[in-house]
Amino acid sequence: MLNHKGDKITRRRTDQQFKKIQFGLAIILVITALTLLANSSKKKNWQTDITPNKDLTNELRVITRISPNTYFESDEGPSGFEYALLAKFAESIHKKLIITTTDSNAELFAQLNNQEVDLASAGLSTNQTLSGQILYSEPYMESQPLVVYRVGNQKPRKANDLIGHEVVVAADTNHSASLEKFRSKHPELQWREINNVDYMDILARIQNNEIEYTLLDSTDFLLHQGFFPRVKKAFPLGEKVSFAWAFSNNSTNPELLLAANQFISKIRQDGTLAKLEEQYYGQAVHINQVDAYEFAKNITHKLPKYINTIKNIAEQHNLDWELLAAISYQESGWNPLAKSRTGVRGMMMLTLPTAKEVNVTNRLDPEQSLNGGAVYFNKLKNRLPSSVNEPDRTWLALAAYNVGMGHLEDARVITEGKGGDPNSWYDVKQSLPLLTQRKWYSKTRYGYARGYEPVHFVQNIRHYQNILSWDAVVKQRPAQK
Repeated sequence: MLNHKGDKITRRRTDQQFKKIQFGLAIILVITALTLLANSSKKKNWQTDITPNKDLTNELRVITRISPNTYFESDEGPSGFEYALLAKFAESIHKKLIITTTDSNAELFAQLNNQEVDLASAGLSTNQTLSGQILYSEPYMESQPLVVYRVGNQKPRKANDLIGHEVVVAADTNHSASLEKFRSKHPELQWREINNVDYMDILARIQNNEIEYTLLDSTDFLLHQGFFPRVKKAFPLGEKVSFAWAFSNNSTNPELLLAANQFISKIRQDGTLAKLEEQYYGQAVHINQVDAYEFAKNITHKLPKYINTIKNIAEQHNLDWELLAAISYQESGWNPLAKSRTGVRGMMMLTLPTAKEVNVTNRLDPEQSLNGGAVYFNKLKNRLPSSVNEPDRTWLALAAYNVGMGHLEDARVITEGKGGDPNSWYDVKQSLPLLTQRKWYSKTRYGYARGYEPVHFVQNIRHYQNILSWDAVVKQRPAQK
């Protein structure tokens, strides 16, 4: 069990020191205190209107599984889309988030039913009814079940093509339910379920040619394709599924489900949910199968030669090494002799003026190039207004690294003029491509720019950084038997 720090507000009940006060005055005091508490609650950031009344503990106990889109521990701390969602929910009800992990959905539901945890969050589909033992929150995401296979093998194109082939899925998941629906029309369809494994293990078996086909949700596929570049989607199977948090039907705290529903409804309406989805999934959309394969190959063949230098320089400049590695890969493919048609050169593809600014005398020297690129990137971050917070600060600085601070500022002005947030990458990345259109760039200070390029530049780096972070986690995991 892992304890994670979170904001915690303790409510203190009125002391009993006024026992001798007249009964009528006591009633007035109680009513006044409750009114003040209610008004205070409305002012709290993220607070839901319903707070669970079982305040015997100040903890929100959650069980999940380790994966890029649910939860994992990186060098920078806990990460994952569902973790971020849970952290905001815990903050909204003033509880400390306690995370427990498992590879088995059977164990996950067992702990939930035994009330060892308050809720389960692991990409759980609402079509997993479990005979009424489970109650689901409002859905927070939709996903499409996909049949996936290994590149080079026969590609199935419809459900009939699965008949007579090996289909394997993780036990106790929504994928068995999806296959069961198709068996009514295709009674010859067969599949095998494996207990106590996660998607990482099954995808590794697909990649290694040990399994022919499996089912994977589109959200999982987006984040896993960079780590398993030979695994490719074949066709969607059935209708989209909704993901939600699971609660025990026997819970002694039913108000927690009500609070969860209010929270999900709130963040959907105010745009927070959409921004979280973009933060954790948006970057993966830009990576195609060839790029994913090349990156995976270069992690093995090129990165080891430079990884110690990258880590040392990143530490000197207070940067995540995965970020510096991702920038240098996006710029040069970890090729210190790289050269563009415009004359930028080296591992970090520095121009001559930039190299001079950051005291780089030899752009082809990997250490000088990496150090110069790190210095320049930090300069760009420091030039952004203090109102820009992380992680947007990093992403906007990356855009400036590619397109220049002037063009980035133009895009921020356009964003603000359209009613968006100029400090948000989610909003600014929609304005950058407008710099290619005369009706927009003619009104800006710095004029035309190929605004699509910094968007792809940033999204690619974010994806590569995520893959490197997850790669480090996977290498620390014990091998599956």
